[in-house]
Amino acid sequence: MILIITHKEDFTADFIIKKLNDSGINYYRLNCEDIDKETYSFENNENFTFNINGIKSFDSVWFRRPKLPDLKNVNEAEKLYLLNDYDTLLDNIYQVIDSKRWLSHPKYVYEAENKILQLKIAQKIGFKIPPTIITNNHNKLNDFILKHHNNVIIKPIRQGRFLQNEGFKTIFTNKIDYEKIKSLKNFDLTPSIFQEYISKEYEIRVTVVANKVFSAKVNSQLKDETKIDWRKEKVPFEKYDLPKSICDKCIEITKHLNLSFGAIDLIKNKNGDYIFLEINPNGQWVWLEMDAGINISTEIIKFLTSEL
Repeated sequence: MILIITHKEDFTADFIIKKLNDSGINYYRLNCEDIDKETYSFENNENFTFNINGIKSFDSVWFRRPKLPDLKNVNEAEKLYLLNDYDTLLDNIYQVIDSKRWLSHPKYVYEAENKILQLKIAQKIGFKIPPTIITNNHNKLNDFILKHHNNVIIKPIRQGRFLQNEGFKTIFTNKIDYEKIKSLKNFDLTPSIFQEYISKEYEIRVTVVANKVFSAKVNSQLKDETKIDWRKEKVPFEKYDLPKSICDKCIEITKHLNLSFGAIDLIKNKNGDYIFLEINPNGQWVWLEMDAGINISTEIIKFLTSEL
């Protein structure tokens, strides 16, 4: 039995689940926003097991993207309290689930979302990385911008999604325009990553599943809208063969971060160098499979079922 930890709007999980259904493979989907509607219990028996809807053991677990319940008819103070409790409950569940095979364990997923740690490890294992600064000191940032000839981007220090009344919005990577640079002193420097902007030939999304590497390129420089951040508009992926040395580094960084899965963003610059940008421990890959014919889903299912 495979446990899939996700939420109801996760189309990546839907994509895999269709294949599991077609193959007759047993799974249980836990939509975390419905945890308040599930029947669960912990029992202090010999193994201190977690039981959800009568299931006590799972051969493997695929940790995707959980969400907390949407609580109704409670005031804000009660809602905050209860959401913290549900968040803690889910974390407790992750720690005691009876399974030794994870893609990947939440503990390591959350640790790996640290972008400063990612850059440190990437540089240590030999990746080229962009010149980077994170600071709330205006003078330091101004010196950094001048050093790189006003050619600097800004991006979120963590995830770039926030909730508004009409739904989730994404904060993309953006180049700092000259007018903003001139008036830098007027802005509070909240936690952000500043990097030298790298002129690209194209961008590459690398998906690592255990020791297997799948890569596809996106010609982001063909449109003005996608030159800084290819996610601003749908651009098709093409299958791409990375040099073995870069593939080995992609595997190595996922192992350093204790991940069974990682979606890595690279740039190939005008000089032909491969530049590491970041790794997403639960990044999307369905577009790569659909556009470039890369069979990532088969490898994920193989990983999850190899001990069933």
